[in-house]
Amino acid sequence: MKTKLTESLAIDFPMIMAPMFLVSNEPMLKAAMNCGIAGAFPTLNYRKEGELEAVLDLLNEEKSKLKAKGTYGVNLIVQKTNPLYEKHLKICVEKKVPFYITSLGNPKQVIEQAHSYGAKVFCDVTNIVHAQKCFELGCDGFIAVGQGAGGHAGPNPLQVLVPSLHQNFPNTMVIAAGGIATGAGVLSMIAVGAAGVSVGTRFIATIEAGVSNEYKNAIVTSEMNDIVLTEKISGTPCTIINTPFAKKIGYKQNWFEKLLSTNSTTKKYFKMWVQISGMKKLESSIHPGNYNTLWCAGQSVELIEDIISVKEIVERIKKETEEAYKNLEAAF
Repeated sequence: MKTKLTESLAIDFPMIMAPMFLVSNEPMLKAAMNCGIAGAFPTLNYRKEGELEAVLDLLNEEKSKLKAKGTYGVNLIVQKTNPLYEKHLKICVEKKVPFYITSLGNPKQVIEQAHSYGAKVFCDVTNIVHAQKCFELGCDGFIAVGQGAGGHAGPNPLQVLVPSLHQNFPNTMVIAAGGIATGAGVLSMIAVGAAGVSVGTRFIATIEAGVSNEYKNAIVTSEMNDIVLTEKISGTPCTIINTPFAKKIGYKQNWFEKLLSTNSTTKKYFKMWVQISGMKKLESSIHPGNYNTLWCAGQSVELIEDIISVKEIVERIKKETEEAYKNLEAAF
């Protein structure tokens, strides 16, 4: 398939393996690249001194040896509450990361520095207002985060959000994210104007993912109705599997927490504390035998029935996309 996304990133198939906190790792990224797609990871997966530099060196080395078309990128949380943002951006620019995905803040600095050496920047957006701001800053594309996405899901269905973005910004590529786990899902997004898709939850249930088997099995056994929104992890609504522990701690911030998160004096530091606390809870949840489980996932769990390799998933989705296209063609 040839789209604006495949041309922009020099990949064979218009799909990004979405960045997933604590899930995305080096083996997953390498596998994605070797399958001819783009893999991405959050820089916050590598928080210890020297870790990010080391993994970027390994990924750059792998990319230089690729026989197929494939690439990698990073996800940066550009909020002021991310204490590692500027440090991580500097490292990524020095290592010449091929593309960036920005989330939860102003992407101006990332766009300027990435464009200085020809890298691409895609901005997470959930509505036209946010997209307009990113467009004016010169982003290369939008990650349209819709209903059903894992993590910080948007409120709007992709069948409306994608064509709306395409209509308002006809020369800016749109990548659809949320609820996509099959080739038919890929084709449906291309049909409504997307240049490609971002797929996350499907890749949690992989051999390469470094999370517990309990987490992977929960992805396989859960249904779409098992996914709920919680404010307890980052302060911003985030989708998780509705485990007993999630029910126990609740999904909403209490009145005092909301007061601290909106007060001009305390909000920056309180939000930072909430995010650090949430990260620690998530980190403990991915290890075997932990009963305090907070597992991020999107509604595409409904469509996931097995734990297989990254390569098998990509090959399956490619085949399903071709079959879906043939079926559609036969209908006419």
